[in-house]
Amino acid sequence: MTIQASDRAAVAHFVRVCGSGVVASIGAGGEPQASYVGLTATDDGVLLFDATSDSRKVANIRERPRVALAVTGADTSVQLEGRARIAHDEERWRLGEVYSERFPGSRALDVGFELIVVEVDWVRVHDAAEHPPRVIEATWQ
Repeated sequence: MTIQASDRAAVAHFVRVCGSGVVASIGAGGEPQASYVGLTATDDGVLLFDATSDSRKVANIRERPRVALAVTGADTSVQLEGRARIAHDEERWRLGEVYSERFPGSRALDVGFELIVVEVDWVRVHDAAEHPPRVIEATWQ
C-alpha cells in the first residue's frame, strides 16, 4: 500500500484498515513503556485509542503527553509521534462515537475507561513493497 507521509487522509485510512498498533509512552522514571492497542483515526489524522483509567499509559500521558506509535500492514509500516491527551466532555462523546464505529462494543465511553486522542506532528512511512524500500517522513503542522 503506497501512501504519502504528508497525506493525512491516506495515513488515517491506513490506520483504520490496520486497526491496531503499538503506543509507547514515557514512564515516571523516563523509561519507555509500550502497549498494543486498538487504534483508529479521524479523516484529518487524529488518532484514537482507549485504555483503562488505571493503566500505566493513561498515567504516563497525564504527566508526559509525548507518545510514539507504530502501525504495520503487509509491506508498509507507519511510525507516528505526537501529543496525547485524555478526551473529556463533548469531545469524548463525539470522538467516542468515531471509535465505537470502528470497534463496536468498545468500552471507551464506560466508567473506568479513557479515550485517548493523539494529535500527530511527525510521520514516517516505510514501504517494503518497493525495492529498495521507500522511506518518507513528514512533519504535520
